[in-house]
Amino acid sequence: MTQRRLAEVAAKVGVSEATVSRVLNGKPGVSDATRSAVLTALDVLGYERPTQLRGERARLVGLVLPELQNPIFPAFADVVGNALAQRGFTPVLCTRTAGGVTEADYLELLFEQHVSGVVFAGGQYAQADASHEHYRQMTRRKLPAVLVNAAIEDLGFPRVSCDDAVAVEQAFGHLVALGHVRIGAVLGPSDHMPSRRKLTALTSCAGAAGVELFEEHAMFSLEGGQAAATRLLHRGVTAILCASDPLALGAVRAVRRHGLKVPHDVSVVGYDDSPLMTCTEPPLTTVRQPIEAMGRAAVELLANQISGTPVPDEELLFEPELVVRSSTAPAPR
Repeated sequence: MTQRRLAEVAAKVGVSEATVSRVLNGKPGVSDATRSAVLTALDVLGYERPTQLRGERARLVGLVLPELQNPIFPAFADVVGNALAQRGFTPVLCTRTAGGVTEADYLELLFEQHVSGVVFAGGQYAQADASHEHYRQMTRRKLPAVLVNAAIEDLGFPRVSCDDAVAVEQAFGHLVALGHVRIGAVLGPSDHMPSRRKLTALTSCAGAAGVELFEEHAMFSLEGGQAAATRLLHRGVTAILCASDPLALGAVRAVRRHGLKVPHDVSVVGYDDSPLMTCTEPPLTTVRQPIEAMGRAAVELLANQISGTPVPDEELLFEPELVVRSSTAPAPR
C-alpha cells in the first residue's frame, strides 16, 4: 500500500501509520478494536484488504432502502445508523434508483465489501411478483439479514413489521366515527405485501361497518396519489385512506384541483407519520409507524445473528398509533 493510502487510513482511524502497517502485515501488538477499525476503514475507503485478511467479514452493515423521496426512509436510516454505530458497526447506505442500480446489484457490491449483515426496508421481498433469487443467495452464503415490513412467506429471515391490520382498523374506525360511508383507499401496487395486508383488513372493516369501500392502486409517489385520488373523487368518496404520507399529500392536491376543500368536503388520512407532516396544510392525520422501536429491534436481531445467537424467523409486529390532526372532519351533510 502506498504511503499516501497508509496516511489516509491512519487519519480515518486516528492511529499512527506504523499501527496501520502492523495490522496490514498481521504483526502482533495491536488491540482487536484497533485492528477491526483499520480493516473497516480500508473497506469504507474502498481499498482492497491484504489477501490473508479477506476471509473476515468487515464491521460494515448494508442498509438497503427503496428510495429517499419519502421522508420515512431517511428517518429510518437515521435510527438504524445510530443503533449500528452504538454496536461498533458502520452502515453502508444503498438506495435503489429508477433504471439504475438494482437491489441484486447492491447485494453483489455488499458481498464484495465482506459486510457482516444487511438490513432491508421496503425491498423486493415485499413484492410478490419481483425476483427473490438474491435473498436465496444470501441464505446460501449464510449472510445475516433482517427484513423490515411485510415480506412474502418462506424467505427464512427474521422480520420486523408495523401491524398493517391494526393501522387500518384505527384509521378506518376514525373515519366511520366521523360519519363517512363512502371511503376510498389509495394503496401501493397490487403485488405489494403491506398493501395486500391493508386491503384485507379494509375489506373486513368495511363489511363489519356496512360502509362502501373503493380501492385504487398507485406507485408510491405524490403523482401516483394524486392520480388515484382523482379516480376515487369521480366515484363520489368523502374520505380517502392512503398507504403512505406522500400518497396522502397527492390526494390533498387532487381534492383541491377538484375545487373541493380538505377536510371540509373530503377527509384524507396518511400512513407513516414521516417528518414534516405537522407542517403540511392542513396538518395531516396519519398512522404513525413506530420506526424508533422497529429500527432498534432490527439492529438487535441482526447483531444477534452476527454474533451467532439464534434468532426467531417469525415476524415481530409493532403497534402503530393514529395521530389525529386537521385533515379529517365529519362527513359533509
